[in-house]
Order: sequence, then structure tokens, then C-alpha cells
Amino acid sequence: MFENPTAIGSSHSPHLRKPGAKSVSSDLGGGEPGNSVQEGYVFPFGVGEMKGSNSPMHTTAIMPSPTFLWRFKVIWFLIWAFTCCKVGWDSVMRMSADLRDLFLYEAFLYYNPLLLVTMMVWLWGVCLWVFSQSTINYAKIFDLDQNHLTHREIWKCSIWMTVIVPTSMTAYLYLYSHGEVALAASQPVFLYVAVALVLIFPFDIFYFSSRYFLLRTLWRIAFPLQPISFPDFFLADILTSMAKVFSDLERSVCRMVHRQVATIAWFEADSVCGSHSVAIPLVLVIPYIWRLLQCLRQYKDTKEKPTLFNALKYSTAIPVIFLSALKYHVSPDSWTYVYRRLWLFSSLVNSLYSFYWDITRDWDLSVFTRIFKFNKPSLCSYLLYGRQWVYFWVIGSNLVLRCTWTYKLSAHLRHNYLTVFMITTLEMLRRFQWIFFRVENEWNKMTKSGFQIPMADIPREEERLLGSTNHNV
Repeated sequence: MFENPTAIGSSHSPHLRKPGAKSVSSDLGGGEPGNSVQEGYVFPFGVGEMKGSNSPMHTTAIMPSPTFLWRFKVIWFLIWAFTCCKVGWDSVMRMSADLRDLFLYEAFLYYNPLLLVTMMVWLWGVCLWVFSQSTINYAKIFDLDQNHLTHREIWKCSIWMTVIVPTSMTAYLYLYSHGEVALAASQPVFLYVAVALVLIFPFDIFYFSSRYFLLRTLWRIAFPLQPISFPDFFLADILTSMAKVFSDLERSVCRMVHRQVATIAWFEADSVCGSHSVAIPLVLVIPYIWRLLQCLRQYKDTKEKPTLFNALKYSTAIPVIFLSALKYHVSPDSWTYVYRRLWLFSSLVNSLYSFYWDITRDWDLSVFTRIFKFNKPSLCSYLLYGRQWVYFWVIGSNLVLRCTWTYKLSAHLRHNYLTVFMITTLEMLRRFQWIFFRVENEWNKMTKSGFQIPMADIPREEERLLGSTNHNV
């Protein structure tokens, strides 16, 4: 995630650059002093030149090449993926047919939130990679220190999450299918506890300052008692797309607290932590309440009326969530002839309002107005991604996915968990593409307001790595 500049005592904080975490490139061409050696680099020496050499480089010369190591890791990853799929499938097939679907739903409930978080971390790494290749200085936008985490560190975290979460799920399926119910029930519990401990670990490991910045930003989002910064409302917007994660986390923790993991006591569990629970709409609405409060705080600080209209946008999600939850607390006739119609109307209002705001405010695509006036569209020259079809794709897909996201906000449509998971994944992808144009728009505002940084003064990643003195070779 983002790096907090105030949380770092030095620009070369040791916990940001662990051994092996960053490699240092070197052309070794000029033989100049101070050249660093990249880990795993194979020097272009002949065998005869290496034989009998007393140089300390002799140990490095016999290291395998980075290409070989990369292929080796890919092969092991594919073997691991095949093993997990094979063991998981065999474990499910061992169960009786009447319990199979029920158990898969329960297993999916526990691991679905972490799988979605893992996907979002992968996508955030892709965003950072694209920004690093473009003219957008995202470090300035988010007010990050020069030693903030790059896409490589983000992807390293993603790889570990990709390995750990499915491995735990496979162990859960295997142990339950072989009669080790107690051990199976402990798998999701251990995983959730481990993730929480890593996140709040108070020592200078696991990217401490980045974790501190994330937790501090989450605290500022939950309690908007101070002026709202760009990272505050940016992360809060992302959390609104992860309302499904919050909802499933609540249901998973509820089952763990009531010791209903791996019991298949479906009817008992569903009555306590299931679709009828009032906690589901409350958890679903939390991210929208946070953004609503942020908008009100922004209006208090700036007196700008658009912030009130933005607050109104987030308030339109509240009727969608609670009208849907009423299905379990009113008579069928009342739901069919009264509340269902209100739910459909509120869903339409929320989807169209959110779509309009994305296009005209978050992305500031003023050309959107000209297109629908049937004038010749001429995309603004300051749009950094530059291809016309990209913007038409984003506008169209955003409209469709805004409407489908209403499906997920509705508690009474949760029973088909695979459909809900697919729609949640699509919403993550919609938010992923939203990030590009939201950050682009912010950069345009900064450059237009005179905050222009010459591109020659923006250090590229390779230059920053070469300029650092804290390398492990």
C-alpha cells in the first residue's frame, strides 16, 4: 500500500529494503568504483578466467541466472496449483452428494473475503506498474516518500497471499473429508488470526511503515474528525466496492465465534449468522456511511456545494441495502407489491447517479457532454492514456457494472454464491479501471494548478534504486 512519509525516520529505512527485496542493476561496463552487483547476476566471464580466481566475485559467479530462477519458481507454482486443485477436488468427491454443495458454500464463505482481497492487491500492483510507466507522478498525488513500496513489493505480498489462502482452503477440504473435523475447523480460524497479527505487528518487519500508514488511513476513514486528504477518500471509495468482503467477514467471524465452522449445521448457523441477520445490512452500509461523513467533513472545511451532492450520492445506497433486507421481516405480499418496487426504484437511482458522478466528477470527462450533443467528439489533449476507444469502453462498462453492483448490495439475492462472487469480481475490476482515471484526473488538476514537476526531476525506479546507499549485495 502507500507509504507514510512521516512514519519513516530516514530515507533509507532498513525495514523497507530487506535482503533480496530489491535488486540493484549494474552494467559493469566501465569498471568504475561504486558499481553494485545484482543478486544472482551471472558475469560474462569464461570458465578459464574464473578458474583459480581469488576474487570475492567468484561466489556470485556460480549463482544461477535470474531467468533460471524465475522459471524454477514458475514451475514450482504450477506444481503447487495443480496439487491444490487435485487434492481439493478429490476431497470434495469423497463427500456424500447431499452434503457436497452445502459444504462448498460454507468453505467458500470463509475464504471468499481473503481471495477477493488478494485479487485487489494484485490489481493495485498493476496500477502502480502502469503509473510508473506513464507521466503520472502518483507519489506526489498521494504525498508518498521516495522509498514507498513499488509494484514489485506489492506483487511479492500478492504472491504470498495467493499461495497461503488457497493452501489453507485445500487443507480445510482435505481434513474435513478425511474425518479430522476439529483440525479442519481450525484452518480458517488460524488464517484469520494470522492475517490480523501480521497487519498489526508492532515491529519493524513486514513493511512496518506501510502497514502503519494503512491502519492510520483506515482509522481516519472510520473517524473523519480531521481534514480529508486524497488517500483518505481514495481508499474509502475502494472500500465501498468491497462491501461484500465486509459482509462475508462478518458472517465468517460470527460462525467462528459460535463454533459452527465445519459443523454443517446449516439451518442452525443460518438462523444466527445467515441471511436473516440484521448485521448483514449494517455491515454492507458501513463503507457508504464513511464516505458520506467524509463528504460532510469536506463541506465543513471547504464550503463547496459539490461535496454535498457527493454526499447525496452515497446516501442513495442506503435505501437499496435496507429495502432489500426487509424481505425477511415483512409479509410476502408487502414485499412483492410495495417494498420490491421501492427497492428497484432506489437501485436505479443509485446506479445512474453513481455513473453520472464517475464520468463527470471523478474522471472529469467533459467530452461526455459533447458526445451526447452529437457534436464531433474531440477528446481533451491532456488525457494521458490517449486512446479514444479506451474512454468509450470505460464509460460503457462502468454503466453496466454500476447496475450489476446493485445485485450485490441486495441481501435477498445472496443465495447463489457463485453468481454473487462473479459480480463482486466484476465490481473489483470496475474499481480497478476507475483508479486509473481518478488518479489521472487528480494529476491533471495538480499540473493545471501550477504544480508542475519537470519529468527530468522525477526519479524513475531504476535511478532511485541505483542512487540508494542501503543495498544488500
